[in-house]
Amino acid sequence: MALTRDGPRSLGEAATGGTLRLAGYLLLGVMLMMFDHRNGWLPRLRGAAAMLVQPAWRLAATPGRLVEDARRQLASAAYLRRENARLRDNLLLANVRIARMQALVRQNRQLKRLLDAVQSLQMQGQLARVMDIDLDPFRRRMVINRGARQGVHVGQPVVDAHGVMGQVTEVLPDTAVVLLVTDPSSALPVVDARSGVRTLAYGAGRGDLLDLPDLPVTADVRVGDELLSSGLGGRFPAGFPVGRITALKPDASGSYLRAVARPLAHLDRSDHVLLLRDLAEPFGPPAPAPAAGPPAALLGPAAAGSAAHPAPALRHGAGA
Repeated sequence: MALTRDGPRSLGEAATGGTLRLAGYLLLGVMLMMFDHRNGWLPRLRGAAAMLVQPAWRLAATPGRLVEDARRQLASAAYLRRENARLRDNLLLANVRIARMQALVRQNRQLKRLLDAVQSLQMQGQLARVMDIDLDPFRRRMVINRGARQGVHVGQPVVDAHGVMGQVTEVLPDTAVVLLVTDPSSALPVVDARSGVRTLAYGAGRGDLLDLPDLPVTADVRVGDELLSSGLGGRFPAGFPVGRITALKPDASGSYLRAVARPLAHLDRSDHVLLLRDLAEPFGPPAPAPAAGPPAALLGPAAAGSAAHPAPALRHGAGA
C-alpha cells in the first residue's frame, strides 16, 4: 500500500501514476527536441545559461589567476634585475673599452705630431715614454724610459709635438731625468718670432711659466708674441717653439721690461717625448769642386794616372 495525503493507495495506482508521469516527461522531451530542431532554442538557452553562470566562473577562477599573475610578476622582476645587472656590467666594460680606445687615439695623434715635427725639421730623434713627472714649485723634473743603454746623454734636448720641454740632466742605464724649462735652474736662449729680439727665458718656479727679465725698454716685444729657440749655446736647435708671451710690464726701476711667457709644450700632459740627436756641424773649408772633363773610367791608364797625379802649376817668372 502507498500512503498519500488522501489516505492509503494501492501499488497498482502508484505504478500507473509513475508510468503516466514518465510518458509525459518523454513526450515533453520529444516535443522540446522537435522545437529545438526546428527553431534552435536549446543553443540559445545554453548561451543564456552560460552568460548567467560566467560571472560565477570568473569569480571562482580569480584566486588562481591572481596567484599565477603574482608568480609571473615575481619571475619577470627577477629576470629584469638579472638583465639590468648584466647590462650594467656590459655598459661599464664598454665604457672602459671606449676610454681606452680614446686614450690610444690621443696617443697616436700625439706620436704622429711628434714624427711630423721631426720630419718637417729634417732632424733625427728618439722616442721615449714619460714614466714620472715632478711638478714641485722648486723642482720641475721628468723621468723617461730611455737611458745610457739606448744612447741617451746628458744635455740632450727633449721636445714634444708642441715645443721644447727641457734637457737631460741625469742618465741611468735604462732611464733618464729631464730638467723642464719651467725649473728655476733652467735658462733657454730664445728669440721673438715676430721682431727677432733675442733674450733668455728662465724657469719661473711658480706654475708653468717662464720669466724674461732685463728686456730693454725699447725692445720690440708684445703680448702674444711667440718665442722660439734661438740656437745660441749649441744646446737646443734653432726654430723650436718655446712659449708665448702672456704679460709684459716694466721692472721696479723702470729701466727694463719684464715679460712672462707660458710654455707651448704640454709639460703635464704629454705621454711621449722626443730626444733630439746631435747633428754634426760642418767645419773647415768647403770641398774642392770636381775637375772638368770626362770621367776617369773612360780615359786610358796613362790619362787616368795623370789625372790622379796632376802636374804642379807653373810659377810666374819661371824660365823654360
